[in-house]
Amino acid sequence: MSSYQILCILCALALVTSVVSSRVHKLQETVAITAIALGMSLLLLLGGKALGGHVYLYFVSGLEKLDFQALLLNGMLGFLLFAGALQIRLKILRHQKWEILILAFVSTLLSTFIIGGLLFWVAPMLGLPLQLSHCLLFGALISPTDPIAVLAILKKMGAPEDIAIQVEGESLFNDGIGLVIFVAISQVAFSTEPLTFIHVSELFIREAVGGVIYGGILGFLLHHFFRYCEEETQLMLVTLLIPTAGYVMAEVFGVSGPLAMVSAGIIIGNFSVPKFFARNERVKLLTFWSLIESFFNALLFLLLGLLLLLVTFKAPLWWFMFVAIPLVLLARAVSVLLPYLGFRLFKSYNPYAETILIWGGLRGGLALAMAMSLPEGIVIDAIGGVELRELLLVMTYAVIVFSILVQGSTMTGLIRRSNAVTEPSRAVGASEKA
Repeated sequence: MSSYQILCILCALALVTSVVSSRVHKLQETVAITAIALGMSLLLLLGGKALGGHVYLYFVSGLEKLDFQALLLNGMLGFLLFAGALQIRLKILRHQKWEILILAFVSTLLSTFIIGGLLFWVAPMLGLPLQLSHCLLFGALISPTDPIAVLAILKKMGAPEDIAIQVEGESLFNDGIGLVIFVAISQVAFSTEPLTFIHVSELFIREAVGGVIYGGILGFLLHHFFRYCEEETQLMLVTLLIPTAGYVMAEVFGVSGPLAMVSAGIIIGNFSVPKFFARNERVKLLTFWSLIESFFNALLFLLLGLLLLLVTFKAPLWWFMFVAIPLVLLARAVSVLLPYLGFRLFKSYNPYAETILIWGGLRGGLALAMAMSLPEGIVIDAIGGVELRELLLVMTYAVIVFSILVQGSTMTGLIRRSNAVTEPSRAVGASEKA
């Protein structure tokens, strides 16, 4: 089968799985989709061994034809980020701007070095010494919280507004920053030329700052282009210009496409939609993008589960897989708690804010796409035949599955507790105003 035929089958499978998972009321839909896909993968693995492997090999060869990195980073990511940014209210974002900026930049950088340093220290004890640059590479790709996973999990849970905006805002912005850090460390790890501070600064300014500015220009141009649309269908369809041509041109200009989608989405959602869309048209626009978001989410989380078939679990990698989860959680806790020590000196927050940010820092397809982009053939254990790419891929996959299935499925209890604290304080505030 061709790549297009395989993608069509996966899309149909994603839609069917989405309907089935919606019937599992105890689990959030994306968690249920991932769990079902993992179950399908395990059945294919067991069935492949029992039935001679023909179905298994046929399915695996089909998945291998798909370029997951290109499908996510150059395809679905732009649509999902733009859809999420459309719903971010700028008035609310302004009240949390410093928190989001620090969590997106400082916490991501801090987490990268904590994970990299701890892995560099632990790796020799597990029988596989690693270079510091390789350890930092894992820290860079796993530190950013995935906006797709975070938005999909939190969207229907009704978290307190101040916490939700921090989690969503951080996840929307830190992926672009994480990609810049990942690219910089990749050049240190795999390039023969030394990387200077000036080069890193130029890379960050071009990618991150350039991405935000480019997204602002896209939003500004589309805002004025709306004037020439006469029908509501045109208004809705024109918004597709941003995550399609706009995202592709970001790569041409050498700026961060993800950050461009976020900044453009915020501008369109806060300025263009109120001005050019009537109330009923706004509902239709949100429904339109909600459909796109739901479809791509279902496809992404299905792929995350099915990619178990492409991950090689060699014996030397098992300990690294189990160690990666507590390392990432510890780094997440430190990188959130330290900034909050400063935040609480100036503002009061929900007592569950840090806990939700730590436990709600989910990882998803973005980290896996970065891991799959690593070059093949870099052997770190000649005796066991272990390559750097397969080691980091196994560790990344373990963290993603744990974060979606365990953290994602247990978020509801934390959010209920935070809401239980928030509601009485709102009632007191309302009575004082009265």
